[in-house]
Amino acid sequence: MPEPSFILRPYAPSDEAAAIELWRRTWQQAYPAIDFDQRLDWWRRRWRTEILPTATILVAEQDGSLAGFVTLIPATGYLDQIVVAPENWSSGMAEALLDEAKRLSPTGIALHVNKDNRRAVRFYEKHGFVIQGDDRNQYSGRPVYKMSWRPSAEGTAGGSGSDPR
Repeated sequence: MPEPSFILRPYAPSDEAAAIELWRRTWQQAYPAIDFDQRLDWWRRRWRTEILPTATILVAEQDGSLAGFVTLIPATGYLDQIVVAPENWSSGMAEALLDEAKRLSPTGIALHVNKDNRRAVRFYEKHGFVIQGDDRNQYSGRPVYKMSWRPSAEGTAGGSGSDPR
């Protein structure tokens, strides 16, 4: 298997502008009908006041540029964001970021994912997450699934097998 063309490293304050722009660009690609430029001030405030103070953030760097990141709140095991540049979708970058989140929260992870983001729902299911119920995004009001991952009974952190339901 070839070596990945990216490295994972801890977030640094100097990554802020690139992380915020990557968030905007990636979400704009996923939801082209929504104007994410109008949401930048909100996201910047949320990034600074909610995410940075509580989350562990790991970034994927490729050719010296930020190409992805994951934000995990270790105290609760809540995964707030996995963001990967659209040109790196299906590259293994999201899997590497998720594996690091699982390593940081070995007892389990919870998250919310937009119900209409089938690509993301399939990704999480492929990696051992199960739908626990329905909810609404507290910021957008969009319908979301509550999903969770727990390590398998064998004690492995992978949990990437198929769901026996």
